[in-house]
Amino acid sequence: MKEIRTKYASVILYIFGTAAVMLTFCGNLVVIISISHFKQLHTPTNILVLSLAVADFLVGIIIMPFMLIQSIETCWYFGETVCYIYTCFLTTLTTVSVFNLVLIAIDRYFAVCDPLLYSTRITVHITCIAILIIWLLTFFYACAEVFSGGSIEGNLELDPCPGDCLLMLNSTWSIVDPICGFSVPVSIMTVLYTKIFIVAKRHANAISTQQKSLEISKKGNKSKKSEQKAAKTLGIVMAVFLFCLSPVYIFMIVTLFTNVSVPSALSCALLWLVYLNSCMNPIMYALFYPWFQKSFKLMITLQIWQNGSSSINLFPQH
Repeated sequence: MKEIRTKYASVILYIFGTAAVMLTFCGNLVVIISISHFKQLHTPTNILVLSLAVADFLVGIIIMPFMLIQSIETCWYFGETVCYIYTCFLTTLTTVSVFNLVLIAIDRYFAVCDPLLYSTRITVHITCIAILIIWLLTFFYACAEVFSGGSIEGNLELDPCPGDCLLMLNSTWSIVDPICGFSVPVSIMTVLYTKIFIVAKRHANAISTQQKSLEISKKGNKSKKSEQKAAKTLGIVMAVFLFCLSPVYIFMIVTLFTNVSVPSALSCALLWLVYLNSCMNPIMYALFYPWFQKSFKLMITLQIWQNGSSSINLFPQH
């Protein structure tokens, strides 16, 4: 009976994992192609969204397939070298996603709270340089954490599998990683988005007192509402990310101060929750971004291959 339940659990995990991999791969590929191809989407904010989508896409093609096999087989069959590479990519992509969200929060802060500075200082070129720096620093940080942070063999008392691939951080990195990789970035994002929503509410109150009959006022209203909507949408993206990532760091802190080891099965479940965020982002883009919906239609109808398609207007005319 136990073997039957295990078999059904493996089948359900395989179906769920395969669907998550496909959704992560296809959804983020649409985002990458859309922002890269259509000139109208070449804005600082969308470049940051592109960087986040690239990280999620790499999770879908590099991390999730290995994790799916390891979850079903319960052991790691790819050797120590591949495990180190896999763990470096996992740490890099998770951390770079956090700092991409920090950059997005900074971008939205200037767009809503200081639009004059935003239009003159925040450019696509500056944004690309910031993204490159974040990716490089995150990669070196991940390598330092993996190669000096502890063992990848896991806890044999809790998981007797001799071929496990689970990073166990030492006491120093168990303190550094939650602070640098989670607490500080989350604190920055929380402060910035709190300020954004306060200013957005103040703008909304000011707009409601303006004369609705003036055409220039109407255009200003549309611009402000657009910035506020973008801030709210990206705030939702951040909230979902925190929901998916917080449990990992909470258990890491609890383990550090209570000396209670997390079972391998629970660690696997927490990692899958992190990966779930990578396939949730395209769903949120589809729900909240009209350009995502229109660009997807252009792709499936093959209109993206037509001459001049990069100049198509993706935003509603009204």
